[in-house]
Amino acid sequence: MNAPSRPRLKSITTTPTGPQAAPQPVDTTAVGEPKGVAGGVPIAVRPDPRRDDGRRPVAWLHITAPPSWSVTPSARSWCTCGYERHAIGRAAVLQLITAHGEHRTSCPLLNPTSEGRTAA
Repeated sequence: MNAPSRPRLKSITTTPTGPQAAPQPVDTTAVGEPKGVAGGVPIAVRPDPRRDDGRRPVAWLHITAPPSWSVTPSARSWCTCGYERHAIGRAAVLQLITAHGEHRTSCPLLNPTSEGRTAA
């Protein structure tokens, strides 16, 4: 009689002696290439809605003028350069509107050539 066959044992692998690089994928897609789109199909590219054009509010004029003549109007004018004025009453609000317009023509942030500054 033949002896029963014994199952084959797996061989023990040796431990590597130094660092080894991980296997790298061979055919990776390029960065920015869309996934799941059929080849040759053009993709609609829309402009970035968050794109900044550099414009910022600099000077503000807020007028509160209720429709009733019995209520006193008020206004506030301020600018990022530090200019800030308040007015209460019809005549004072009208003067503040004029002063706000004059400030916009002389503000160093809105007009870089005023007050000795040169345009970049």
